[in-house]
Amino acid sequence: MTTIDTHALPDDFDIRGPIGDIDWTQFANCKGKTHLFFAPKAERPQARARREAKARSLCDKCVVKDTCREFARVNHEYGLWGGESEEERHLAGYTIAAPVGLRSAKYRNLRDKGIPADVAIATSDGSVAMVDQPISIIAGEPAFTDEPA
Repeated sequence: MTTIDTHALPDDFDIRGPIGDIDWTQFANCKGKTHLFFAPKAERPQARARREAKARSLCDKCVVKDTCREFARVNHEYGLWGGESEEERHLAGYTIAAPVGLRSAKYRNLRDKGIPADVAIATSDGSVAMVDQPISIIAGEPAFTDEPA
């Protein structure tokens, strides 16, 4: 049987502090367990499902879950934060710094030109198409891919 360590907040702790303030992390159940929250290179779907299930079980019992999730949304983080993956954040209307996978190199070039990744598509010939909808809808493919970079 697996046990999960949980941390209690001190009575005087104000969890509603500024989102940029990361003092809340000292109370997170995931402290020292980053391997559960960030995918290793070339992770298989079944391994990802198992890893994320373990991570979510820690998040479910965490006293800073909501603050953690909000931190990831505001700071465009990758990985599982507050029980929410980057795909789930994307579906909730939040963006990440750049798409994951093969398309990342194309978007790095766009970023260097000052074009936000959520309003541009790098086409196969290297040109840029501007859009006013999320990339996943325009391109007809998921915003996140397991294809190698």
